[in-house]
Amino acid sequence: MKTGVETLILPAGAAGAEAAARRLAAGGLVAFPTETVYGLGADAANATAIAHLYAAKGRPAFNPLIAHVADLEAARRIGRFDARALALAEAFWPGPLTLVVPKTEDCPVADLATAGLDTVAIRIPAHPVAQAILRAFGGAVVAPSANISGHVSPTLAAHVESDLAGRIDLIVDGGPVTVGVESTIVGCLDAPMLLRPGGLSRERIEAVLGAPLARPPAEAESDDGQPLAPGMLASHYAPRAHVRLDAREIAPGEALLAFGPARLPGLDAASAVMNLSPTGDLDEAAANLFGYLRSLDAKGPRAIAVMPIPEDGLGEAINDRLRRAAVAR
Repeated sequence: MKTGVETLILPAGAAGAEAAARRLAAGGLVAFPTETVYGLGADAANATAIAHLYAAKGRPAFNPLIAHVADLEAARRIGRFDARALALAEAFWPGPLTLVVPKTEDCPVADLATAGLDTVAIRIPAHPVAQAILRAFGGAVVAPSANISGHVSPTLAAHVESDLAGRIDLIVDGGPVTVGVESTIVGCLDAPMLLRPGGLSRERIEAVLGAPLARPPAEAESDDGQPLAPGMLASHYAPRAHVRLDAREIAPGEALLAFGPARLPGLDAASAVMNLSPTGDLDEAAANLFGYLRSLDAKGPRAIAVMPIPEDGLGEAINDRLRRAAVAR
């Protein structure tokens, strides 16, 4: 990927939204905040722009992208919603939920964005900056996380600048995001299936469906296979330092990503310590996860030790990201 693009940074607002829409319409790449993480946007109908997006991120071309739209009417122009998909859309959109549904016959989303699948992943973000940009643009925008592929996802405009300055056209700075982990992805094809845990808990989704979510086959999460949805590569969300999970003690030179009030043996020897939530609040932990991983990684520790985190609620999404970060590379 050749660098050297002049990356403009604008504050959120009407002028920023209009500038973003113009850049998108011209085939450019624009980073902007959603409530989950910062996304890197391209015109979903422009295959050339999407190819530039893959190149800017270093993203595997077989990993499908999420199409972001402003409202349900726009979503139904690109995807076919059965009764269960529609119930989830009406319950949780706008918000941190992505639905994978069959494409419409005249779906304008480029095949490159769907990785050749006959389905499309769709989300309506709740963030007012994302909404303003989508409405100003008027079409679907594919927007994976605005970072180098496999690196820790960005929750601040500064994170985007660190990874992608010189590779993209524009960053719209809307301040820190609120959710801090990517959207939950549910496949609505046969039985609704949890393809990726995220910012909306399994329990809330199942309450609307009145039935448990199915689980994807194990091979769907292999680095060798065709992923069913974004974020399903096994080695993903990875800092440069090795990540050691379920740490019960700290080795000299390790950094600690802590959770809760407990003090681990060896804490005084840690090279750095950040606590996702001293009180054990999983929502707070999710919002801090990627920013704290980046901060610890920037200190160059021999490894990042991570304390155990419960699997309930948003803990499922947090642990999913941490397991992917810990995959050997």
